Amino acid sequence: MTPPSSSVAIAARSISLAEASESLPVTRGMFDELMVPCFAPAPFIPVRGEGSRVWDQRGRMYIDFASGVAVTALGHCHPAIVRALTEQARTIWHVSNWMTNEPALRLAKKLVDSTFAERAFFCNSGAEANEAALKLARRYAHDHFGVEKFRVVSTLNSFHGRTFFTVAAGGQAKYASGFGPPPTGFTHIRYNDVSGLEAAFAEEGGDDICAVLLEPMQGEGGMIPGTPEFLTAARRLCDEHDALLIFDEIQSGMGRTGALFSYMQKGVVPDILTSAKGLGGGFPIGAMLTTAEIASAFSVGVHGTTFGGNPLACAVACAVFDIVNTTEVLDGVRARHALFMEGLRTMNERREAFADIRGEGVWLGCELKSPWQGKAGDVMNAAADAGLIVLMAGPDVVRIAPSLVISLDEILEGLARLEAALGKALV
Repeated sequence: MTPPSSSVAIAARSISLAEASESLPVTRGMFDELMVPCFAPAPFIPVRGEGSRVWDQRGRMYIDFASGVAVTALGHCHPAIVRALTEQARTIWHVSNWMTNEPALRLAKKLVDSTFAERAFFCNSGAEANEAALKLARRYAHDHFGVEKFRVVSTLNSFHGRTFFTVAAGGQAKYASGFGPPPTGFTHIRYNDVSGLEAAFAEEGGDDICAVLLEPMQGEGGMIPGTPEFLTAARRLCDEHDALLIFDEIQSGMGRTGALFSYMQKGVVPDILTSAKGLGGGFPIGAMLTTAEIASAFSVGVHGTTFGGNPLACAVACAVFDIVNTTEVLDGVRARHALFMEGLRTMNERREAFADIRGEGVWLGCELKSPWQGKAGDVMNAAADAGLIVLMAGPDVVRIAPSLVISLDEILEGLARLEAALGKALV
């Protein structure tokens, strides 16, 4: 047994090494030296965030119109989230799914009480939530209708995650090619194409389709809202052919479009819904929601996850949920939408840069017009130079996805910086 004095000495030495490590200079060049090259990060390194403002290593401040790709729904370091994480960190961090825990049960209760769902499954990311949804749909069809009912209808240019199963569902070859034979059983149609959806069900009489997987608003595919006709047709065809309707609300959910979940604005209720990103406000968590009947297709051991339902993640998500699911925040999202749209349209009257400005809530896409098509990346880089963080949704669309509670002054300042960036990038 190690004497107490030795333990103290070891701890002191560990602290000393940690402090020495933290004192080492960190540069952007270290990414290329140390990291697997899956990303091409910006030249600046953020080191501190507060609300909708981020500071880099040099102390420069950026307005954040990206929120970590629609993740930091309440901005950076929101006091309620910090408090929830800190309090949970002092109690219990992880117990595995051999046991349940109080934060997970509280979060499940909040989600079930506020949606169509009766059951919740927690995981670590949107990809895992969609993986679970697809597996559940196939398992449900297998158990109720037989092994031949496994085809999934999805849309071209959709994005559902980076697992092999979910990139196959997404219909973007750039994410799936080069890894060998992809999972089979997917049919891809154009988004908002009712006739294409009907044609997919006409194949084999639709008897082999187990599910339709859709984003209520297509994000990476260009920030395209789903039309009522398309989403209603999906619900109708699923009902007629004993298929399940899955809504991927990884980005559109948790207040992003001005409702707790986007389906609540569409008048179409799914059978399975997936959530992540904004659900944890920056802490990794994903969720799959469904009915009790459909959930029964999963039994003990059929599906699982090591970290899903982690007490830390669920405690944070509970705090995020309690703030987002309020009239004040959701009404505020809709008000911010109006301010963004007015500002972007006024900007476009001066710059004539955008062919279309579209979106819902604080989730907007500005489609570049000719001759600037393909320059969304240039705009994103110029915006960073101007002290603004924005995103892309393909090469032609500048994507805006700030905190749900971004201040009006920050919106106006960010729009001014965006206009300055347009002046430099689109020449």
